[in-house]
Amino acid sequence: MDAPTFCPNVPAVVKREANVANSGVPTFPQDRTCPYQPADAYLPLTAQEPLSRVQLYDGRTVWLVTGHDAARRLLSHPEVSADRQHPDFPSPGAHFEALRHIPTPLLGVDGPEHARQRRPLVPAFTARSAAALRAHIQQITDTLLDAIEELGPPADLVSAFAAPLSSKVACQLLGVPAGDRDFFESRLHLLFTGTPDQALTARSELMDHLDALLTSKETRHGEGLLDVLLEHARTDGGLDRFTLVRMAVILLTAGHETTANMITIGTYTLLQHPNCVNQLRAGAESLPAVIEELLRLVCVFDIVMRVATADISIEGHAIRVGDGIVVSLSLASHDPAHYPAPHIIDTKQASPRHLAFGTGPHQCLGQHLARTELHIAFRSLLTRFPNLHLDPATATAGFQPGTVLQRMTALPVHW
Repeated sequence: MDAPTFCPNVPAVVKREANVANSGVPTFPQDRTCPYQPADAYLPLTAQEPLSRVQLYDGRTVWLVTGHDAARRLLSHPEVSADRQHPDFPSPGAHFEALRHIPTPLLGVDGPEHARQRRPLVPAFTARSAAALRAHIQQITDTLLDAIEELGPPADLVSAFAAPLSSKVACQLLGVPAGDRDFFESRLHLLFTGTPDQALTARSELMDHLDALLTSKETRHGEGLLDVLLEHARTDGGLDRFTLVRMAVILLTAGHETTANMITIGTYTLLQHPNCVNQLRAGAESLPAVIEELLRLVCVFDIVMRVATADISIEGHAIRVGDGIVVSLSLASHDPAHYPAPHIIDTKQASPRHLAFGTGPHQCLGQHLARTELHIAFRSLLTRFPNLHLDPATATAGFQPGTVLQRMTALPVHW
């Protein structure tokens, strides 16, 4: 087990004082100051009650769930809704609130409608389906690492490796033609790293291009997820074109962004835990346990918003109908009541039952594929470059804390 490091190189990230509202409760959300640790202001909450009260940007007070068991119960509770158009659904920020009126398939629907939208996608995301893509993912990985090695150090792990790997795999899964993949990769890059105006334009262009691609696939069938969605729409009249396009955007962006940032922040985290790196290089048998601990520790997808549709009693607290609920997956995954060593990688506590992929009916569809990509990416990267290391002066310069998703826009590495 590695000794705790708590981001020894984090001075490159500006430390922030904990913000407390006039009501005496912490404001939410607050930024992480370390890429792989929850926001400083919330860490004490994990040692207290599994539910706390926090104040959102608009002054509304909601429940913040920090306990692992409480998070599991509430995310699986039939009276807890993911419907973003519900009038009492909480918003983490003004940008989210401005878009809340737009229907969000898969992520923002409940019950039978959610099951209906999710059902045709399940076969593409099984463990067997992920295993079938392993050779293709390895080929992409090797090609990217070849280019990095040829150019020589330093290299930006985001632009040269993590981002193109995840986008190429996502395009392959959806059935995006090879000639269109450069377009999608460029728009995904702008969507997540560009200015607000660039991001809006990129999203609009992605939707238009996916709409045109779906039209072309109506006469030229393939085997990707876009083809699966079209076939499902033919047999299920409830899925209109707008819903199909938005589902395609969600699948493309979710598959790309979460995996790319997990590769990047995961590499940063591993290089802060040299004992783990040595274990991985010594033998692949420890890789699965280290991957599960990385997923738990980093938890790049941090916040799940919900609303109570009935009164709920849990852990001695009374959640009332209409109350907003914020589940912090990272805090629940750092719950000291559940994990003896919550803030470090400890393979003795490794388990796939962490909350990095959520739980309940909305648990991440792509978890098997994500694990496959991470296994290949980390093993190949650390094997190819046995002396891989960070530049302490710039290691965290590209870290961009976020309300929902943690990301790095750049990660310079040397070898």
